[in-house]
Amino acid sequence: MQTSSEGRTAADRARYPPIEDHGIIGDLYSVALVATDGTINWCCLPHFDSPSLFAAILDAERGGHFRIGPTNGAKCRQMYLPDTNVLMTRFLCEAGVGELVDFMPIQAATGNGRLHQIYRTVRVVRGTLPFHLECVPAFDYGREPHEVRFIPGGAIFQSARRTVTLRSSLKLEGAGTGARAEFTLHAGESATFVLEHADNGDPVERLEPTASGEQAFLDTAAFWRQWVGSINYQGRWREMVNRSALALKLMTFAPTGAIVAAPTTSLPEHVRGVRNWDYRFTWIRDASFTLFAFLRLGLTDEAAAFMEWIRKRFEESPDGSLQLMYTIHGEPVVEETELSHFEGYRGSRPVRVGNAAHKQLQLDIYGELMDAVYLFDKYSSPISYDSWTAVSRLLDYVADHWSDPDEGIWEVRSGRQHFVYSKVMCWVALNRGIRLALKRGLPGNFGKWMPAQDQVFQEVMHRGWDAEKQCFVRHYGSDALDAANLIMPLVKFISPTDPRMLSTLDRTTESLVSDSLVHRYQIGGSGSEDGVAGQEGTFSMCTFWYVEALARAGRLPEARLVFEKMLGYASHVGLYAEQIGLTGEGLGNFPQAFTHLGLISAAFTLNRALDKRRGS
Repeated sequence: MQTSSEGRTAADRARYPPIEDHGIIGDLYSVALVATDGTINWCCLPHFDSPSLFAAILDAERGGHFRIGPTNGAKCRQMYLPDTNVLMTRFLCEAGVGELVDFMPIQAATGNGRLHQIYRTVRVVRGTLPFHLECVPAFDYGREPHEVRFIPGGAIFQSARRTVTLRSSLKLEGAGTGARAEFTLHAGESATFVLEHADNGDPVERLEPTASGEQAFLDTAAFWRQWVGSINYQGRWREMVNRSALALKLMTFAPTGAIVAAPTTSLPEHVRGVRNWDYRFTWIRDASFTLFAFLRLGLTDEAAAFMEWIRKRFEESPDGSLQLMYTIHGEPVVEETELSHFEGYRGSRPVRVGNAAHKQLQLDIYGELMDAVYLFDKYSSPISYDSWTAVSRLLDYVADHWSDPDEGIWEVRSGRQHFVYSKVMCWVALNRGIRLALKRGLPGNFGKWMPAQDQVFQEVMHRGWDAEKQCFVRHYGSDALDAANLIMPLVKFISPTDPRMLSTLDRTTESLVSDSLVHRYQIGGSGSEDGVAGQEGTFSMCTFWYVEALARAGRLPEARLVFEKMLGYASHVGLYAEQIGLTGEGLGNFPQAFTHLGLISAAFTLNRALDKRRGS
């Protein structure tokens, strides 16, 4: 049996397409992943963190799917319609050319709740093609049985707690607990199918005949084009920056402004490994990166909405302490459980729901949060007195706890350490709070904050520095490097041209960089234990941090080459998974918001540096 360079058999690939071989569509409440063969392999309705309806990407047999494609075999190509999140999958063969257009309308609330829809229109533009449709939902990660009823206009799938309908202009037939149809289209003909989920869950006894969906398509395309038109970035790599912004918008939960780290769970960091996590939550850590990206792009409404979500989190804390992540609704994250009945992507177990890391102590989050507060105050809206009172409690907490060990940015499960990055971000929290107070003339506990700020700085410079290796290390007592320390000059902890930073950059290049791709830290080295078995790929966001560090250090040709190489690892529609494997494959949850935030920041920094050099 033939095996590809990735160690994949043809049968393996047919059951589980590569992670990166998907486009995403969404309605600002949830998304669907559509593979290049026209199959929806992942979708949770009505929200990002709802139990799955389709999860074939985690179990090809039990997960559920919604497939539309030609029956006679075809080459498949996929693209977004320009400046939109409307996805087109093209089927190319000698007999003809077909197109599948997928989108989720941005619906307005109705008296009965909100309607979430997936429009799928297939048409033939040349020749004649036979098609096959198969819609097999699997409610609640395949754990909740359902019944299917066929009525005029389509089918109804109903479980004990959920109901979805499939409107069809063609006759549907039963296929176990799913629906199927075989049909042939000639050039100029089309068929439209609409999957619907109503928030109120009421079953529909009769479905109206499905319209062409033309108006819904026009309205959805117009929404996205108008939104992209509000982006003010005009620099190099504009198309990739806009696509990253469109991806971030898709991962935004409209009611609260929160952004999920990724809209998927348990896509592996190493195939058949155990590094599989649920990312359908909002991390406090993402705050400053998100605010920076939105404000730089001129997306002030999005920045304000996310800032409002952040504000509620720190204002509701009585002592200034925060969890590192929350649900998109602002609630505590559920306990981590395993779906033992799912085999996982290509056998990657366990499949997890929830995230146990929510119980960890990660002190760096206070730096990212305070940087976001500072940026929003500076570039958008001055902080209110009540918010400042809550911020003061947070700063007191940091001053009291910065010297504690924690689990760090990478959420290790091997015990707490004195991570250098965590200390640096504690300094950022105190620094931004002090600067904000002085700038606005606000009252502050300066007798506590200022000494703590200086103590953190001095300790990092002494205990976080390895004089022999000439670099900042991962944690005190370790000789391993950590890509998170590339953030140091970005947050103004140290000059990008300070000899200590330049030598750290050199050691990082030697130890963590592989053909421009950056590992987050050295797995298996001294002081690099993380408490989780197995290997992982390179971290995409770390590569973009590396680009920024190079650019700020004045190494522009190298920074640009790394950036251009990294753009070459984007998927066919410009999306990134969390990690990149040895042969360029996507690994980890997909797409990852942090990576796209990193791309935007790196593009902005590198473009500005190149403009300055050209103008000098």
